[in-house]
Amino acid sequence: MHTAAHFYATHRGRVAARLLGQRMTAFWPEGTQGRTLGLGYALPFLPLWEREDAPCFSARLDTHVTRAAPPWQGRDCMASGLQLPFDDLKFDRILLIHALEVSEDKNSLLRQVWKILRDDGRLLLVVPNRAGLWAHADNSPFGQGTPFSRRQISRWLADACFRAERHEDALYIPPAGPCPTAPVGMVEWTGRNLFPRLGGVCLIEAVKDIYAGVPSRPAVVVPGGLRLGAARIFSRSLTRRPPPTDAQNT
Repeated sequence: MHTAAHFYATHRGRVAARLLGQRMTAFWPEGTQGRTLGLGYALPFLPLWEREDAPCFSARLDTHVTRAAPPWQGRDCMASGLQLPFDDLKFDRILLIHALEVSEDKNSLLRQVWKILRDDGRLLLVVPNRAGLWAHADNSPFGQGTPFSRRQISRWLADACFRAERHEDALYIPPAGPCPTAPVGMVEWTGRNLFPRLGGVCLIEAVKDIYAGVPSRPAVVVPGGLRLGAARIFSRSLTRRPPPTDAQNT
């Protein structure tokens, strides 16, 4: 089985969760305040930020990879990426993992995330790296769906009015074969320093690009006798551009 729940119940899955959690807390320290949502399949990571006065929430996407899950504190639900069941501007931080790569409509999912994230909120996106080994081994959820390059994911984010601010790679341990017996932290450190672009997954922190749809040129004053066509400069959400394809070169 290649579901996220099954993977994280294995020894390799627990090791991967620990390594990813360490990188995530480098972006968002433990105990960071605010309302946090884990979208896709984030159950192994939400305890990093769980607090009594700021509980975390989980929304698993309705896909074959993320559908199954153990019970989790009554704050977990199943959701469609086309319509998330949350109010606009509800969350301070959103962790998106095991989501974008298995989504059939990636742009709609990112636009839904944009709506429910506060204007000063932050998105942490975790996707399989097409240059790494994990994207090419189908024994984990990172080997399902569409892997990305840094350039591709930045383009997807920009089309959804997000701005990527920080990139890191993680998961340098092998996705198959015997799990390393040496301290895996040393394996990760070596990989980040020697092969910084070849990690199994990419972690990207992004913020809302609120002014993405604002025209940069000043308005032109036109004599009253002239007739102009309707303006089409206001928002990317109103101008449908072809989304980036998975076949684009890095």
